[in-house]
Amino acid sequence: MTSALFALIAFGLGAWAWSSAQAAHQSARLHGMRACKDAGVQWLDQAVQLERVRLRRNRHGRMALERWYRFEYSRDGESRHAGRLILLGEQLTGLYGPSPEPPVT
Repeated sequence: MTSALFALIAFGLGAWAWSSAQAAHQSARLHGMRACKDAGVQWLDQAVQLERVRLRRNRHGRMALERWYRFEYSRDGESRHAGRLILLGEQLTGLYGPSPEPPVT
């Protein structure tokens, strides 16, 4: 009986972790796509790669997972540049990457 309960709890935690990771990944993809669109650059590979995961406190003082994602973009279609997104939970807390080009005068 105890082993069945342990297995059920372990399965539940695994399902929660997988669901949380999927939601964060989807959120990172949307933020990366939006950043590239807003900057007028090409989002390469239409993907983000998870680089780092750690525990951090959010603005309410609660522990949450901070995930760092990497993505690539191009301004001219030939060169590749790396961008980074930082999510705390599903909240975007940092974006390093494409910014709009200043107008040429």
